Amino acid sequence: MTDEVFWCTTCLNMSTRPRITFDSQGRCNACQWAEQKRTFDWDSRKVELKNLLDANRSDDGSFDCVVPVSGGKDGSYIAYQLKAVYGMNPLCITVTPPLPTQVGSQNILNFIGSGFDLIQLNPSAETMQKLNRAGFIENGLPYFGWLAAIEAAVPKYAARLGIKLVFYSEEGETEYGGTTKLSGSPFYTPSFQGEVYLESGFELVANAAGIPFGALDFYSLMTDTEFSEQDMKIAHWSYFEDWNPYYNYLVAKEYCGLVEEIETNSGTFTNYAQNDQDLYALHTYLMYLKFGFGRATQDAGIDIRRGAMTRDQAVNLVKFYDGQYPEQYIDTYLKYFKMSLEEFEVVLDKWANRKLFKKVGRRWQPTFKII
Repeated sequence: MTDEVFWCTTCLNMSTRPRITFDSQGRCNACQWAEQKRTFDWDSRKVELKNLLDANRSDDGSFDCVVPVSGGKDGSYIAYQLKAVYGMNPLCITVTPPLPTQVGSQNILNFIGSGFDLIQLNPSAETMQKLNRAGFIENGLPYFGWLAAIEAAVPKYAARLGIKLVFYSEEGETEYGGTTKLSGSPFYTPSFQGEVYLESGFELVANAAGIPFGALDFYSLMTDTEFSEQDMKIAHWSYFEDWNPYYNYLVAKEYCGLVEEIETNSGTFTNYAQNDQDLYALHTYLMYLKFGFGRATQDAGIDIRRGAMTRDQAVNLVKFYDGQYPEQYIDTYLKYFKMSLEEFEVVLDKWANRKLFKKVGRRWQPTFKII
């Protein structure tokens, strides 16, 4: 992060975003990537995908790949593609979120009812709560435990079932602005998951939660050596096609029973993404306090890069929606984290970026203006 704060000249990615880079024209690497993808030979990547699938395809109808699914659009879309388009037999695995929403729970049932096999992992609620509370305090990531389980437990259980291929959705760093280490490869390792997706914070959070390592099987990543010995492959689907979250939503809605929220989600103008748990609103509010951009900025960037929105339209939406304090969830958060309002706000204050915000009364207000 540099001291100078500026925005992408094409979308609204901020210079404060971790691992982001910009070119001489002020375009972030997510927008550069979107332009670069227009030159790709996607047919050749489909051939790569088909070869990968054929190498893992079962002859007897048994499960031949694993897809982590939350009931949302992306995992549902990938599972549908694998089964309906490529003739694979995916086993889907979900990790029950800590504060599931009614829509999220219904989407899981609808997904199963659409003809998919799913294992639902239910880690101890007490352990999950301790990790999430420690993640909130120590990492500014209030669903740290759930995220760790998504990254760790899914490949582990695939390996234990003898399934060698796991498909996650998009490689978010490349797609949305971050490290480009994986831009040329569909595969990644547990060490990458820990370093980037868990922000190298697992040991800190686990120690703060006071949980013995032996009780963390759901949450601790395989080592790269263990991963290699299992002959596993973790792939991100976005390598093989031009990733379009809105298209994923339309497919999941038509074929997997996906339903959206009636109203827009907290902090944004959309209602069809990240609907599985109440902690996501707190996650994006903390993201706003730490870096100056929130959920609306993320959603607007996706729409700009897919050609559905202009930058000027995005600026107006972000000014209206970004950084909304998740008032409707506060009582739920206090009960879940076992905190008083004062203790909760101390944690928010800890993560607020004083270079970007000043506190007015009990709320943090931006000192910057989007341009």
